[in-house]
Amino acid sequence: MFFEDVELHNIEDLISVRGRPGLRMQRVPESIRLTLNETAQVQMCHPTCAEIRFMSHHPVSIKLSCPDGAGDVEVFYGPFQSRERYAIGRDITTITVSMPDQMDLYDPSRLPHLNFAPDVCRLMMAGDCMFLHGVKGKHHRPPYRSELPNLRYLAYGTSITQQGNATGPHLTYVEQAGIRLGADVLNLGTAGSAFCEPEIADYMAGRPDWDFATLDISVNMLKFPVEFFYQRASYMINTLCRSNLHRPVVCITLFPYSREFGDTFIGLEDQGSPDDYRAALHRAVEDCPHENVYLIEGSDVLDDVAGLSPDLLHPGDQGMIFMGENLARRLRPLMAKYFG
Repeated sequence: MFFEDVELHNIEDLISVRGRPGLRMQRVPESIRLTLNETAQVQMCHPTCAEIRFMSHHPVSIKLSCPDGAGDVEVFYGPFQSRERYAIGRDITTITVSMPDQMDLYDPSRLPHLNFAPDVCRLMMAGDCMFLHGVKGKHHRPPYRSELPNLRYLAYGTSITQQGNATGPHLTYVEQAGIRLGADVLNLGTAGSAFCEPEIADYMAGRPDWDFATLDISVNMLKFPVEFFYQRASYMINTLCRSNLHRPVVCITLFPYSREFGDTFIGLEDQGSPDDYRAALHRAVEDCPHENVYLIEGSDVLDDVAGLSPDLLHPGDQGMIFMGENLARRLRPLMAKYFG
């Protein structure tokens, strides 16, 4: 969406909250958010892998706050990561961004092809609910579509998709895969609450702005019986696939996690084994009548448990990078098949 001549990437609504200045940024519209479970309603207000984007060779100031927690903003210029990083807290923080002088010294014709034009300013956000208080500048504009990656990648999943224990949003496995595939990521990961509600499935299917999707239908759903897991997974898979037969939908089975190494702290041992849920997702994919559905084993994406954090559940930075590389490698033939 667009606001005051900037693009809010991976933000679909701005909400005025009583008693709070500014506008709360949300990754889904309010009408959809309120249909989800309580935890997901909160998580969808976290700006995971959301960005404020604009083009300008003049300073632009953006005012942000996190009234109930803390957030971070990292600044990129096109694909180039700067050293600018801002902590966002309860008080309003003003971030002033100006294109580095060095960027004007390069000859664009001598640079290799870049997925992002190098003069697209990108403020990548992470953390708790973040409020936007305004944008001030001169001669700035949202980037044109030609200045952004050609493909758009929609990712749904758990905290591992949302950010896990990665130290920055650009280090999530979906961002890492997107970088390697030349795709812009729309991240709908929702920590502890990816319950595959029909409402979120319908919403994602109705969005025309993505070219391919991955569904991490995974560990959050282990609190439900296996057959319920199958039913929810089937509905989401079938709904997304039939929405556009030219958009591949890739399902990922459970990643290796703590319970398989002897830890039962999650308390899900009575609902079925991890392999029961993997088998249920296999069955949901096999039962889908559409040819644009695919399945990847989570153990082929996270193929080295040393990439996990000490909780043996959430990947750290290195694990996320490995996962992004592995996922991109497996998605690349599909990209060639569907998009040439």
